[in-house]
Amino acid sequence: MMEPWMDPTRFGIWYGGMGGGFMGSCAVMLGIAAAVLASRGKGRNFILGTFTFMKWFGRVNLGLGLYAIYQHQPFGIWYPLIVIGLLFSVLFTLLRPVVRKRYEEVQQQMASRLRRA
Repeated sequence: MMEPWMDPTRFGIWYGGMGGGFMGSCAVMLGIAAAVLASRGKGRNFILGTFTFMKWFGRVNLGLGLYAIYQHQPFGIWYPLIVIGLLFSVLFTLLRPVVRKRYEEVQQQMASRLRRA
Protein backbone atom coordinates (compact mmCIF):
# COMPACT_ATOMS: atom_id res chain seq x y z
CA MET A 1 0.00 0.00 0.00
CA MET A 2 1.17 3.49 -0.83
CA GLU A 3 1.59 6.22 1.71
CA PRO A 4 -1.87 7.75 2.35
CA TRP A 5 -2.45 11.09 0.65
CA MET A 6 -3.56 12.52 3.99
CA ASP A 7 -4.91 11.35 7.32
CA PRO A 8 -7.89 9.11 6.40
CA THR A 9 -9.86 9.92 9.54
CA ARG A 10 -9.57 13.67 9.12
CA PHE A 11 -10.31 13.46 5.41
CA GLY A 12 -13.37 11.32 6.08
CA ILE A 13 -14.65 13.75 8.68
CA TRP A 14 -13.88 16.98 6.84
CA TYR A 15 -14.48 16.06 3.23
CA GLY A 16 -16.96 13.25 3.62
CA GLY A 17 -18.91 14.61 6.54
CA MET A 18 -18.65 18.36 6.37
CA GLY A 19 -18.03 18.73 2.63
CA GLY A 20 -20.61 16.12 1.70
CA GLY A 21 -23.14 17.68 4.06
CA PHE A 22 -22.50 21.16 2.69
CA MET A 23 -22.68 20.05 -0.95
CA GLY A 24 -25.77 17.97 -0.20
CA SER A 25 -27.42 21.03 1.32
CA CYS A 26 -26.46 23.03 -1.77
CA ALA A 27 -28.00 20.31 -3.93
CA VAL A 28 -31.25 20.49 -1.95
CA MET A 29 -31.37 24.28 -2.30
CA LEU A 30 -30.68 23.92 -6.03
CA GLY A 31 -33.55 21.45 -6.32
CA ILE A 32 -35.90 23.84 -4.54
CA ALA A 33 -34.73 26.75 -6.69
CA ALA A 34 -35.20 24.64 -9.83
CA ALA A 35 -38.74 23.71 -8.81
CA VAL A 36 -39.72 27.31 -8.06
CA LEU A 37 -37.93 29.02 -10.94
CA ALA A 38 -38.67 26.44 -13.64
CA SER A 39 -42.40 26.65 -12.95
CA ARG A 40 -42.13 30.41 -13.58
CA GLY A 41 -39.78 30.09 -16.55
CA LYS A 42 -37.04 32.09 -14.85
CA GLY A 43 -33.34 31.46 -14.21
CA ARG A 44 -32.97 28.81 -16.92
CA ASN A 45 -29.28 29.42 -17.66
CA PHE A 46 -28.32 29.58 -13.98
CA ILE A 47 -30.24 26.45 -12.99
CA LEU A 48 -29.18 24.30 -15.94
CA GLY A 49 -25.61 25.55 -15.70
CA THR A 50 -25.47 24.71 -12.02
CA PHE A 51 -26.89 21.25 -12.71
CA THR A 52 -24.11 20.75 -15.25
CA PHE A 53 -21.49 21.97 -12.77
CA MET A 54 -22.77 19.60 -10.08
CA LYS A 55 -22.74 16.70 -12.54
CA TRP A 56 -19.10 17.37 -13.41
CA PHE A 57 -18.23 17.91 -9.73
CA GLY A 58 -19.57 14.41 -9.12
CA ARG A 59 -17.65 12.94 -12.04
CA VAL A 60 -14.39 14.50 -10.84
CA ASN A 61 -14.97 13.10 -7.35
CA LEU A 62 -15.77 9.69 -8.79
CA GLY A 63 -12.61 9.77 -10.91
CA LEU A 64 -10.50 10.77 -7.92
CA GLY A 65 -12.11 8.03 -5.85
CA LEU A 66 -11.37 5.40 -8.48
CA TYR A 67 -7.80 6.68 -8.73
CA ALA A 68 -7.50 6.45 -4.94
CA ILE A 69 -8.64 2.81 -5.09
CA TYR A 70 -6.11 2.17 -7.87
CA GLN A 71 -3.40 3.76 -5.69
CA HIS A 72 -4.46 1.50 -2.77
CA GLN A 73 -5.43 4.41 -0.55
CA PRO A 74 -7.20 3.62 2.73
CA PHE A 75 -10.98 3.36 2.96
CA GLY A 76 -11.26 6.79 4.62
CA ILE A 77 -9.74 8.42 1.52
CA TRP A 78 -11.55 6.73 -1.35
CA TYR A 79 -14.97 6.10 0.20
CA PRO A 80 -16.13 9.75 0.57
CA LEU A 81 -14.94 10.50 -2.96
CA ILE A 82 -16.82 7.53 -4.41
CA VAL A 83 -20.06 8.21 -2.50
CA ILE A 84 -20.17 11.93 -3.30
CA GLY A 85 -19.10 11.22 -6.88
CA LEU A 86 -21.74 8.56 -7.50
CA LEU A 87 -24.56 10.54 -5.93
CA PHE A 88 -23.81 13.79 -7.72
CA SER A 89 -22.95 12.35 -11.13
CA VAL A 90 -25.99 10.05 -11.24
CA LEU A 91 -28.55 12.42 -9.74
CA PHE A 92 -27.62 15.50 -11.71
CA THR A 93 -27.15 13.55 -14.95
CA LEU A 94 -30.65 12.09 -14.60
CA LEU A 95 -32.41 15.22 -13.31
CA ARG A 96 -31.01 17.81 -15.72
CA PRO A 97 -33.14 16.62 -18.70
CA VAL A 98 -36.24 16.63 -16.48
CA VAL A 99 -35.64 20.24 -15.44
CA ARG A 100 -34.82 21.26 -19.02
CA LYS A 101 -38.08 19.69 -20.20
CA ARG A 102 -40.01 21.59 -17.53
CA TYR A 103 -38.51 24.87 -18.76
CA GLU A 104 -39.53 23.97 -22.33
CA GLU A 105 -43.08 23.17 -21.22
CA VAL A 106 -43.40 26.51 -19.41
CA GLN A 107 -41.98 28.32 -22.42
CA GLN A 108 -44.55 26.66 -24.70
CA GLN A 109 -47.37 27.56 -22.29
CA MET A 110 -46.26 31.19 -22.26
CA ALA A 111 -46.04 31.24 -26.06
CA SER A 112 -49.55 29.78 -26.44
CA ARG A 113 -50.93 32.39 -24.01
CA LEU A 114 -49.35 35.17 -26.06
CA ARG A 115 -50.85 33.77 -29.29
CA ARG A 116 -54.33 33.70 -27.75
CA ALA A 117 -54.08 37.26 -26.49
